[in-house]
Amino acid sequence: MGFSDLHIHSAYSYDGTASVSAIMKYLMENTRVNVMALTDHDTVRGVHEAQDLASKYNLEVIPGIEISSADGHVLGLFIDKVVPAGLPLVDTALRVGELGGICIAAHPMARGINSLTFPTIRAALENAEVAKVLIGIEAFNGGLVYTRRNPMVAAECRKLPLALTGNSDAHILEMLGQGTSYFNGVTAIELRNALINHLTLPHQGNGLTGAAVATSYIPKILLRKLGWVSYNAAPEQAITFAPLAQALTAPLAG
Repeated sequence: MGFSDLHIHSAYSYDGTASVSAIMKYLMENTRVNVMALTDHDTVRGVHEAQDLASKYNLEVIPGIEISSADGHVLGLFIDKVVPAGLPLVDTALRVGELGGICIAAHPMARGINSLTFPTIRAALENAEVAKVLIGIEAFNGGLVYTRRNPMVAAECRKLPLALTGNSDAHILEMLGQGTSYFNGVTAIELRNALINHLTLPHQGNGLTGAAVATSYIPKILLRKLGWVSYNAAPEQAITFAPLAQALTAPLAG
């Protein structure tokens, strides 16, 4: 049995604070995650890097992207090409399907962020082709802003014919694994089958306290603005900080 985290942001996102290598190092040492998806905002620049590093960190990597559709954010999984932002949910899902991928509705009804509503999701699912692609929804999102809305969201999610997932929506290392999905298997293919058959179970982490937000999230966002992010030079080395440009271009040692 395995765990996945399918909503992770790296330094390739404008608000990400860690390199791909640092994310994978943290997941390997501090979580039970077997399968991860890199889902940066409207870009797949880090996907191939993550796939190349996967075996070094004993992880399986699903290529992905968080798409800013006109109706709200959507996770496109098992794709390594950009789906244009600003399209309606139906068109976004169909584009992902054409690329051989699947979609998960990210943080539905979340306050303060571009999120899908339940009426929009239900309307999209009336399209038979969309229903083949939009197969999951975040019943639990470990993100900072909307965690307290999760009980209501989970109840509404259970009314839909979709796989229920838990994801971290991590923008800092400490959030990784705070939301995960439990599934039968340990590989990306087994996870995809579990999603298609609605056999995933959301698992809720502890989240960050207000004190942890003050001491972890805010400083790292400020460091990111100054051009520094968490970085791992090699799996056997500790996570450090490095200039953003180095974190996005430096090859992994060894």
